[in-house]
Amino acid sequence: MSRLLIIDGHAYAYRAFHAIRELRSPAGQPTNAIYGFVKMLEKMRAAVAPTHLMVVWDGGLSEERLAALPDYKAQRPEMPADLRPQLDGMVQYLAAAGIASYRADGVEADDYIATLARQAAEKWNVVIASSDKDFMQLVSARIGLLNPNDKTGMIWGREQVLAKTGVEPEQVADWLALMGDAVDNIPGVPSVGPKTAAELLKQFGSVEKLLARLDEVKSDKLRQALRASSATVVRNQKLVRLPAVPCQWVPEQLAVGAGDRAALGRLFVGWGFKGMLATLEAPGEKQVELI
Repeated sequence: MSRLLIIDGHAYAYRAFHAIRELRSPAGQPTNAIYGFVKMLEKMRAAVAPTHLMVVWDGGLSEERLAALPDYKAQRPEMPADLRPQLDGMVQYLAAAGIASYRADGVEADDYIATLARQAAEKWNVVIASSDKDFMQLVSARIGLLNPNDKTGMIWGREQVLAKTGVEPEQVADWLALMGDAVDNIPGVPSVGPKTAAELLKQFGSVEKLLARLDEVKSDKLRQALRASSATVVRNQKLVRLPAVPCQWVPEQLAVGAGDRAALGRLFVGWGFKGMLATLEAPGEKQVELI
């Protein structure tokens, strides 16, 4: 069966930027994030062996989420000045390598990745490469996660999600709604952390059933906190769930191809990536035109 690898572009761009602190092109432009991104992509392709591949980039914050919570992701710092210009280089690399990428204004990468994954999983196996815990809600028999924080390189399925969270994949959105998500600046129920949220969902099954049966919560303090935060929890469900967004894709355009060696060579020369250029110019192959 075909396998689609979907990569959370900005997440890996930031990861690459912080992994390699200083690297510049012969012209003095920063290239550390580009170099790290390319190497990470090579490693993922070797590990996952996808037949199809797409990198998805953030296009800004969802208007619906901002309307529900104006402070949504407001605490995040500005993108580092040396990283921003390197994003264009990453997109240039993907185009030269024959790898599809996508970005649309106002569309969060998470939502597009989720939509594409659900659609593709009707026919293919899908692997999402990201450390974002929101994607755990998508895990199924056809959708797995490649978490860069997991050094084993294992593709996460239901068992790994259950071990990490204490809940089933289909309960992850409710788990996040109860405890909140500091990364996205989403406040949860006071004093409810991962363990308490998991215990509540084990007992009641869902947020809806929990809120309908609050009198059954044994702890007075917890029951009062849940009652006072019920509107927050319902709002959080809308924030953390990954809705369908417009998503049109052609399987052939996601197929992994050989890429344009000449274009890749010119990019590597411009960036000063001598090792990558040497690998590209394999013995017996025609020399890449570098001008």
